[in-house]
Amino acid sequence: MAPETIDTQDQELEEGVWTRNEEGELVPDYDSTFPTINEGEVVHGTVVRVDKDEVLVDIGYKSEGVIPVAELSIRRSVNPADEVSVGEQVDALVMTKEDAEGRLILSKKRARFELAWKKIEEAAESGEPVTGKVIEVVKGGLILDLGVRGFLPASLVDIRRVQDLDEFLAQELRCKVIELNRSRNNVVLSRRAVLEDERKEARQAILDRLQPGQDVEGVISNIVDFGAFVDLDGMDGLIHISELSWSHVNHPSEVLEIGQKVNVRVLDIDRERQRISLGLKQTQSDPWQQVLESYREGDVVEGRVTKVVTFGAFVEILPGVEGLVHISELAQHHVENPREVVSQGDAVNVLILEVDAERRRLSLSLKRVEDGSVPKPRADGGESIHTAPDLGLSEDVFAEEPAAVEEEPAPAAEEEPTPTAEEEEPAAEAEAEPEPAPDDAAA
Repeated sequence: MAPETIDTQDQELEEGVWTRNEEGELVPDYDSTFPTINEGEVVHGTVVRVDKDEVLVDIGYKSEGVIPVAELSIRRSVNPADEVSVGEQVDALVMTKEDAEGRLILSKKRARFELAWKKIEEAAESGEPVTGKVIEVVKGGLILDLGVRGFLPASLVDIRRVQDLDEFLAQELRCKVIELNRSRNNVVLSRRAVLEDERKEARQAILDRLQPGQDVEGVISNIVDFGAFVDLDGMDGLIHISELSWSHVNHPSEVLEIGQKVNVRVLDIDRERQRISLGLKQTQSDPWQQVLESYREGDVVEGRVTKVVTFGAFVEILPGVEGLVHISELAQHHVENPREVVSQGDAVNVLILEVDAERRRLSLSLKRVEDGSVPKPRADGGESIHTAPDLGLSEDVFAEEPAAVEEEPAPAAEEEPTPTAEEEEPAAEAEAEPEPAPDDAAA
């Protein structure tokens, strides 16, 4: 049936299907059967073909949409087959309804860009993290695919500085949006902020279960001049240098090394500032207890001079226990300078004048030690510091030396040589030089 013969009733019944052309002829209204689309609109479709330089998408329009390879992804130099596959459902933004060839040009990456910006803006406002895959390692940081290119500076990748950023390539990372600029398409991220939030929760859990006086195990994470930090399974506690050992420590590296496992005691917890003070020496036996149990005032003990100062000398009587010999107790005579009497490293016997258990102080005397006084055995059971070192020399070495001394004068004792006339004459002449000798002087 020709379009002209359709009666008015049929036309009314099929309104929207038929239309008149410029000549007034009745023709099918195909355009009305297709959805209305506008440039800049995001449409949904199905991939029907994947070529090396473009992808065809059926969006239910009168013609299939074309996604050029450059509009597939924010990645550079991509293979279309790696991005989409036939039958896959995709969102695409309408770039051009009809190009010079009458094709519908779409962009998958721009559709993702628009949808991603909405999510990123919401995340930046709420503080919620976003998730993206690391697609590039660039100078100074990482590039994440969020639908837009997000930049993660190297200093914000982790809590501690990362030496090799390549290890994060192709990983999914959760980050917070810390800077956003739509006009410049600029998104700056921070993974460190997410890790710190997670660590804060872990810290709170650690603080809730720890109590002062409790012994815990940890690993030395860092050593500084004033102490050492211990990782307590997610939170660092500090051992101050004064709490490392009962004996004097010049630097924490003398006692500990990074990565070493240690048992420490919780000394104090500042829950508001989330700080934990730890002690290492508290998990070891206190040498002061040995002093209180073994020594009394008036005892003579042995020790070694550790330091000489203007007002006296410090003497260590046990590892970690030092006492002061005041300058007035160094010698029976008046001492102007303690270095006149003792030097650092000297092994000495001292008399205990006073034991102050509360202040952990010892007063000692060198001048009150009587000659022949025998010091008490060491409280720690150690060997006397006065013991001569074993040099491994044979007894014969010391036996031969006196024998050699006795043999040397032996010939003189047995027979003393008589001087000859020739040997005596010069001597006589030497004596007579100041004054001529008489004739009988030679005889």
